[in-house]
Amino acid sequence: MTFSINRRGLLAAFGSGAGIGLAPVAGAAPLVTSAAFLHGVASGDPSADGAIIWTRATVPVGKSGDVPLTWHVARSASGKPVKSGTVTATAAADNTAKVDVSGLSPATEYWYWFQSGDGKTTPKGRFRTLPTGKTDQLVIALATCQLYPGGFFNAYEDMAKLKRLDAVVHLGDYIYEYGADGYGAETGKKTGRLPDPSHEIVTLDDYRRRHAQVKADPQMQMAHARAAFICVWDDHEVANDSWIGGAENHDPAREGDWRARKAAALQAYFEWMPIRAPRNADEPAAIYRSFEFGDLATLAMVETRLLARSPQIASKGTAPDAAEVAEMLAARQDPSRELLGAQQMKWLEGVLAGSVKAGKPWQMLGNQVVMARVPGPDLRKAVGDEAYEAMVARLPESYRTLIAKAQIAYAQGLPFNLDAWDGYPVARERLYAMLRRVGANPLAFAGDSHAAWANNLHDDSGLRIGTEFGTTAITSPSYGSLLPGLGKIIAQQSPEVAFCDQDLKGYTIVTLSPETATAEFVTVSTVTSRQFTRGIAARYEARKGTLRAIA
Repeated sequence: MTFSINRRGLLAAFGSGAGIGLAPVAGAAPLVTSAAFLHGVASGDPSADGAIIWTRATVPVGKSGDVPLTWHVARSASGKPVKSGTVTATAAADNTAKVDVSGLSPATEYWYWFQSGDGKTTPKGRFRTLPTGKTDQLVIALATCQLYPGGFFNAYEDMAKLKRLDAVVHLGDYIYEYGADGYGAETGKKTGRLPDPSHEIVTLDDYRRRHAQVKADPQMQMAHARAAFICVWDDHEVANDSWIGGAENHDPAREGDWRARKAAALQAYFEWMPIRAPRNADEPAAIYRSFEFGDLATLAMVETRLLARSPQIASKGTAPDAAEVAEMLAARQDPSRELLGAQQMKWLEGVLAGSVKAGKPWQMLGNQVVMARVPGPDLRKAVGDEAYEAMVARLPESYRTLIAKAQIAYAQGLPFNLDAWDGYPVARERLYAMLRRVGANPLAFAGDSHAAWANNLHDDSGLRIGTEFGTTAITSPSYGSLLPGLGKIIAQQSPEVAFCDQDLKGYTIVTLSPETATAEFVTVSTVTSRQFTRGIAARYEARKGTLRAIA
């Protein structure tokens, strides 16, 4: 399915600086020279000679119009600019502005800032250009699932303090669509972090306001100012459990046409995120793209939600009976079910084949949902009948009923999460066949699940394909909040899962060398207070063909 986004709004999001954007047109908005910078700065999509830099100019109350800005890039926080230019934060793009900076040196850290006509200056941010040639090390952070009402962004404050950080790979759920009585509302009321607007977001203005709220968070701004973000959306940037033709949390009778809602959400996303324009303006969901880290690694960011995904065979929270489970298991094997689609798969094969041909030891996949096979856990088997009854008795009655039915479905072979690759096993086999065909050494990344993972990936024949590192949520609730220790049970009962933590919030640091990929699962002690302590849940090291825990 294709659709047209508001072309003027989408293109206007890129201002008029450094090779992106449109020239001013007749009838343009009036100019406003005075503005505040309430949303900080951000950079993204780094290349060997530059990056996207972003800010938002907030005009005075009662005024509207375009805001001319100057921008600067320097080699240090106090250094003289090596690149400067102008860009307009247009009213048509919610007064956001982007510049595609180029002509810089590879593997170099740069600082950048913006300035309005009346002399106000943004905070300074920094980014590191991608390396070329011999590259001995790469340090990236994985982040996902930052429900604003779910708590404080303590993980981002910790991330911003890292001594070395080459880039942040954000795997989606940057915003959530729910209203003040929706998901996470109980925590939001306790911490004073209620969503804006207070209703579920549907319109362009709604999505813009929700992005603005997240960008106004000081801890979020710290992380954006620390390093370039390489982003892809998951489902909540539009609506929960989205697919090509709709979403679990979209009711056409109440919320209108799905294509219109999706177009509004994507326009706001491209305005507010430090990401390059989509490859095809007629299909803005086509944000798959790749990044080259010298001779060490290729990162391919894939899109698994809006381009080709078939509908889920069941929504989360459903409790099917035995007959329904049999139907679901049969539907799950339908070879027509897609996540990536043929066009994206062809692109991905070309990117990874080129990486292997160039002799790069790692082919990284920035993928939204968990790829490993994760059977539904047998709680009684794990803890015993008495402990299971005590565990379930502590839960609200609605959860007790749901868990009881889920245990029956799991015993029949239903996997833990049908919204992940486990809901699309034939599509996963097509991906694995391609990875074997090109000789890739894949390192898959996953968000979405609100849990940390270290997984071995195998095809249907049992052949090991690669490694997966999944990162836990920045704030969003996990199943571990209901069933503490669930992650350990999943790891014990899942042949592909070496480590799973469903309890703690945080992010993941991945350090690559030519021989190893190390994941450090960073945790924060709380998200309901700004006072927190840092922890490490586990460390895992992947080599080609192996995955092991390390001290």
